[in-house]
Amino acid sequence: MASGSAVFATALVMALLLAGSTTSHAARRLADTAPAAAPAAVPEGIPAVPKPPVPTTVPAVALPPMPTVPTVPAATVPPVPQVPAVPAATLPPMPAVPAVPAATLPPPVPKVALPPMPAAPKVTLPPMPSVPGVPMPFLAPPPSA
Repeated sequence: MASGSAVFATALVMALLLAGSTTSHAARRLADTAPAAAPAAVPEGIPAVPKPPVPTTVPAVALPPMPTVPTVPAATVPPVPQVPAVPAATLPPMPAVPAVPAATLPPPVPKVALPPMPAAPKVTLPPMPSVPGVPMPFLAPPPSA
């Protein structure tokens, strides 16, 4: 099976060859025809195109009169009542926090040693059967002995 990059490279080379052959064929056809007559003389400079005049003033437009906004009378707000002063309160003294006795921890648990795990026996699998018409997803390399 060819890799994707090799297929791409082959397709690219074929496209370039086809493009080159059509170009050279067209060049050969042009070379075989009689030379064309010389083109007519082209004037040296391009004549200047006059620019249209740009108006500098904007014509006056009559606008309708602006409506007047009615004035709102100033609202009178009642005065804010004074907040009565709060007398200083005397608080009782804070009770002392009783001392916490030191906690005694239980003795540590002894470590338990586990027996070693038995080795798993090696099992060889039968070869994978091939189905006609279905490609293999990959071919694994042979196991190293």
